[in-house]
Order: sequence, then structure tokens, then C-alpha cells
Amino acid sequence: MEQNTKAQIAITGGIGSGKSTIAKMVQIMGHPVFYADIEAKKIIDSDPETKSQLISLFGKDIYDTNGKLNRQELAKIIFNNNNAKEKVNAIVHPAVWDKFCEWSKGFKCSAVFMESAILHECGWADRFDKIICVTANLETRIKRTMERDNCSREQVVARIKNQLSDEEKISKSHYVIYTNDNCSELEQLLKTLEKIL
Repeated sequence: MEQNTKAQIAITGGIGSGKSTIAKMVQIMGHPVFYADIEAKKIIDSDPETKSQLISLFGKDIYDTNGKLNRQELAKIIFNNNNAKEKVNAIVHPAVWDKFCEWSKGFKCSAVFMESAILHECGWADRFDKIICVTANLETRIKRTMERDNCSREQVVARIKNQLSDEEKISKSHYVIYTNDNCSELEQLLKTLEKIL
């Protein structure tokens, strides 16, 4: 755990779990939230050091003429190539963590939050005081993702299989919020924050 007077709280969950909705609710309540996935995309597209490292790994065609990452090209490269994926993660994940640490210094508050789908995969879990796992039943997650991303059931199921299972995420978390249709997310969130803050 790094020296920081603020509590560092992670919000994680699989695709279609509702973690972004919970993170937005936390933000509306007035707590600072760092969205790791959004920041990773920004870093990849605009941080000179990160861009330089990715270009030296995969060649200049990895970026388009506007200097933005050619995501389809990168996806082709890392598809079924864990070595390439690990190299990308070794460049991007530390840059995102550094950005979070820098960002969190800008707030005078009791707690800062990070929303991250791949918290455990990044090896960040033990850096947080508390972890909230957001989950929903499988059918709800599939339906939400199909509607949001306009993709097929098969594509969503493949993406879910590629992620850490909900059971494993839950076992590694301090609190769980369920976002099934019959659940009150706000009530669960308020109770959870009451225990944490």
C-alpha cells in the first residue's frame, strides 16, 4: 500500500455487470472517480513515451495518420498472442497507475475511487483499501452488452469467457453490489459506502 492519507477504493466487475453505472452514482454523490479504461485509451493515444514504446514494439502502422492508435491493427497482432498482449500491458498498466496516483493527489477528501474492469489482472488489488465488486446474473450481463455494443450473443459470451470469472472477482472483493433487475443498486451502494467511509 502506497503512502496516501486518502482511502483508495476500487470498483470492479465483468462486462455488462453495471460497474460504470455504480461508479457514476459514486461520482454524483460527490466522490472522485478515476475511470481506468478511459484513461488507458487517452494515454495510448496521447502520451509520447507510451506511443514511442508501442511503435518500437509493433511499428509505426500501429498509429493512424492522426496519431491515434489503430485498435483493429493492434487487436489483430495480440489476438492469440499472449506475449504481445503482455508486452502491451507492461507498458500501459504502469502508466495508468502512475496517472491514478498523480490524479488522486489533486483531491482533499477522505476517499478516491478507481473503476477498473481488469483490476485483478493488472495486479492492483492489494494497492487498494477496499474493493467493491459489481455483478449481475449472466443473462442480464449478456443482454446489456448486446444492446450497448450492438453485438451478437456469441461475441458477448466469448468476451465474458476471456475475463476473470465473477466468482473469482467476488472472492477477492470486500463488498458486492448486485445490479439485477430486482435489485436496488442505490440502496446497496449507500450501505456499502456507509461501511467504508
